[in-house]
Amino acid sequence: MAKSLRSKWKRKMRAEKRKKNAPKELARLKQALSLDKKGEADMTDIQEIATVVSADKIKKETDVEMGEGEGDGGKMDLDSKRSKKTLLDENGQYPTWMSQRQAKKLKSKRTTKKGGQAKKKKGISW
Repeated sequence: MAKSLRSKWKRKMRAEKRKKNAPKELARLKQALSLDKKGEADMTDIQEIATVVSADKIKKETDVEMGEGEGDGGKMDLDSKRSKKTLLDENGQYPTWMSQRQAKKLKSKRTTKKGGQAKKKKGISW
């Protein structure tokens, strides 16, 4: 795909635009990364480019998140009311991630154990 004349033209024009804007972009990046007399970068220009968050605030947020995770012992929330053998929940429903084919196969295993004999499969009998 993307081989039409229109897309080729658009790619060409985007490349020219990148060439034209590259010096301005480079100068802006250098200015944003250069250090001021105080030893800190000028935050006004950087705020136009990206969201500025102080390092202390990020460290505090990560410490809080790590502290919350320790309370539950790092275990995932599992559906405890689901049978591990049959994968059915209390309402007799299979999990949402299970395909219809898998559910049908598990159901046939369950019914054969209950009834004793399996139903004959439909098909040509000669």
